[in-house]
Amino acid sequence: MRNLLAAAILTLTTAAAQADAGFNRFIKDLWPDARAAGISTATFNQIFTGMDPDPDTVRLMDKQSEFVKPIWDYLDSAVSDARVERGQELLREYDSVLTSIESRYGVDREAVLAIWGMETNYGGFMGRHNVIRALATLAYEAPRRRDYWRRELLKAISVVQGGHVRFEDMEGSWAGAMGHTQFMPSSWEAYAKDYNGDGRRDIWTSIPDALASTAYYLQKHGWQTGKTWGYEVTLPAGFDFHLADDKTTLTVGEWSRRGVSRVNGKSFPRASDRAILVMPAGASGPAFLMLKNFYVIKRYNHSTSYALAVGHLADRIIGGGPLAGDWSREYLPLSRTETTELQRELNRRGFNVGEADGRVGPATRRGIRAYQKARGLVPDGYPSVVLLARIKLDSYN
Repeated sequence: MRNLLAAAILTLTTAAAQADAGFNRFIKDLWPDARAAGISTATFNQIFTGMDPDPDTVRLMDKQSEFVKPIWDYLDSAVSDARVERGQELLREYDSVLTSIESRYGVDREAVLAIWGMETNYGGFMGRHNVIRALATLAYEAPRRRDYWRRELLKAISVVQGGHVRFEDMEGSWAGAMGHTQFMPSSWEAYAKDYNGDGRRDIWTSIPDALASTAYYLQKHGWQTGKTWGYEVTLPAGFDFHLADDKTTLTVGEWSRRGVSRVNGKSFPRASDRAILVMPAGASGPAFLMLKNFYVIKRYNHSTSYALAVGHLADRIIGGGPLAGDWSREYLPLSRTETTELQRELNRRGFNVGEADGRVGPATRRGIRAYQKARGLVPDGYPSVVLLARIKLDSYN
């Protein structure tokens, strides 16, 4: 038994040494690119001497969650009363800074605050990983996009080289997002601002720098000053749900002529604004007309749930109320495995959706709508556990 234990320890030690040797070779091979990017020998050695891969990054990188968080649970957490109240406190505390930023970049203050709240709970949690170590780990052993991680790693080192933050203070997520408003290094390079004029673009310890950087990011991606992100709306009886395809763009006036109205009964302020009808949970949940600013928010994070949460949190911070519509919470979203099963069932019944790959794209939504229409259901194209159960039940009828 003692010999077996010794052999096991030797095996583990050898594997660890081999892993370290491989990582050390990766660091050595990185140096020419770092030198070409203007990194000094002193900075490079300070950062990488004694570094090993981040085991937590490896664990999170390999984690493939089958669970899909329903949008209503996401919003309950993201736009909690506590987060709204804290945002209102910060709106007052940083009034002069936000006034200046709003004037300089033309981005509404509540949107900037809402992104800060969503990304790190107003700086309450900026991540527990050293960004450079996490990115080095990803560039070394991520199964995909290693060239991307390598580029981000080099840009992150350049941040330290420029004296904007100390290496040991460079906190962020396991995937390299940094500071109060979670910029990737390439976004920091392109959009970070030195609001306080101290020569550093410090999104870690300078809240004004972080807020100005976020405002500049939104400005450069097309933010429309003084306009909202969207409106919660009600739909008329007999509405053509094929228009809710996440791409049909009409003016607000045209939507209004089709019977779409605001839930609060007010008129739309600008009939010429162009909008897309979005129903995040299909006909079983609230509907929204999304304007340009919604899609600017999505440049920060492409998730519809995220952008809706930012917009709604922004409204709540400046005194808006909760959403009027209710979510039919039994219409749970599908996991990837369940989506694959749904696609196979649709294909088997002649509602061709193409390859059953677990991803919901236009072909899958068209197939769902065709099935729903054939069965006398509301053709909203929304995949849910209720729909999957209905399709499977058809097999027994």
